[in-house]
Amino acid sequence: MNPHHHLHESTLMSYAAGALQAPLSIVAGAHLEQCPHCRKRVRDAEAVGSALLEQTQPVLEDARRETLRAAMLAQLTQTSMAATAELERPLPLERPQADPEYLPASLHPYFGDSLGNLRWRWMAPGVHCIRAKQLPSLIMLKIAPGKCLPMHSHGRSELTQILRGSYNDALGLFAPGDVADLDGDVEHQPVTAPGVPCICVSALDAPLVFSGWLARKVQRFVKL
Repeated sequence: MNPHHHLHESTLMSYAAGALQAPLSIVAGAHLEQCPHCRKRVRDAEAVGSALLEQTQPVLEDARRETLRAAMLAQLTQTSMAATAELERPLPLERPQADPEYLPASLHPYFGDSLGNLRWRWMAPGVHCIRAKQLPSLIMLKIAPGKCLPMHSHGRSELTQILRGSYNDALGLFAPGDVADLDGDVEHQPVTAPGVPCICVSALDAPLVFSGWLARKVQRFVKL
């Protein structure tokens, strides 16, 4: 798998600092598991964060300075180092390359470990979903081939990791392994490719902003 769409620099920095909101962090982790390029960028971000932390430390007596530095570094990197260590382990056999049903490890607590075990719920014609009970803004979507979704923008941030199938929009083709890292400046209308359903996992930190009146009417029922 060789993703062509990657996490934005600001997303990587927030992830490395442990400052990304939980749903966004989970989707970012799913991408990192499948993208060596972004895993390296996370390690680079951690190194930059450590260097900046060293430069901004106050002048204290040596023992106290080292104690504070160690505590701050631990807080900064606790989450990201654990995730990076997990991602750098030798990959188990049950990976996307070996098992097309396998889900990334960061999704297991919320959706299980296999696409084949998911219980989809109808959302709209050609669109099925599963919401994470613990995090309602974390949602798995299955969209039928050749489906044109309503034009929309984003209240704030959206991360979408493609797990199976693909879609096209103004930003290009998004295929398995790719991540759409979007903000409020992006307006797009995804169209799923022919063949197989497009399955993706998305995290939002604000509701979508639909252009059409009908989509806005339906939005309150589908809660996107």
